[in-house]
Amino acid sequence: MRRLFGDILLPRVTAVALWAWVAFNLALVAWVGIQSLKDSGEVWLSPFSLPSDPQWGNYSSAWKAAGFSAAALNSTLLTVAGALLIVGLAAPAAYVLARSNRRVAGPLTGYFAMGLSIPLQTIVIPIVVIKLSVYSFMEDWVTGWWDNRITLLVFQVVLSLPFAVFVLTGYMRSLPHEIEEAAEMDGAGPLRAFVRIVLPVAKPGVMTVLVLNVIGLWNETLLVLLISPMPEERTLPVALLNLYSTMQYSSDWGGLFAGIVILVYPMIVLYLWLGRRIVEGMTAGIGK
Repeated sequence: MRRLFGDILLPRVTAVALWAWVAFNLALVAWVGIQSLKDSGEVWLSPFSLPSDPQWGNYSSAWKAAGFSAAALNSTLLTVAGALLIVGLAAPAAYVLARSNRRVAGPLTGYFAMGLSIPLQTIVIPIVVIKLSVYSFMEDWVTGWWDNRITLLVFQVVLSLPFAVFVLTGYMRSLPHEIEEAAEMDGAGPLRAFVRIVLPVAKPGVMTVLVLNVIGLWNETLLVLLISPMPEERTLPVALLNLYSTMQYSSDWGGLFAGIVILVYPMIVLYLWLGRRIVEGMTAGIGK
């Protein structure tokens, strides 16, 4: 009986539970999109029905009320720059850790893994102190000005590196050494072999880290609130929080749902588009 449950029933029950969870989340995403096309009265009176008269103006009102134009630009620039910097720093570091025979390689990989276990909430005070110190130093002694978004970008990159290095190290270890040996026989040095041979072969793992960091940076909220509190420096998640404060007093719930769609749907589409590559990159080096 125990063997029957473990070999047959448990996998089926697990599969059913996972598909039920997926269906629930997809239904929730669709429900939010439907609510974004209703007026406030219809949101409350008919929350589970289709909109009788789609209110496409909810999107324009949400965009204007929350100042989404500047916030979207900030989110896009910070996300693109941060993701590229993370991958650009993590890929060579992971390659060295994966291929190095020195004793320090193993402990260093472990330290990067330990970095994943540090919650952001535990280092809030040091982050604020460093941010204020950097701003004062740059403005008073170096350039005469400073933009907190630069500090935000640095913190985003630094705090995201442990995950990126840890994942890419496992992926790099799964790559055969023969590809580098063949490159050396053709006269390629270590740097050229890494850029021309290893990186193209490691594209699934690199794409996984890139996409996951794009999603994480796009949705970052707490760090933005700590470092970039000014209205012109805020990103889309913070703008959405301000929209919630505005819409709950004006009772424009359709506009609030429209703001959620503007923030969430692009990342959902990106994940659905590249989901298989993400899974492949995450699991390729699992046995190494």
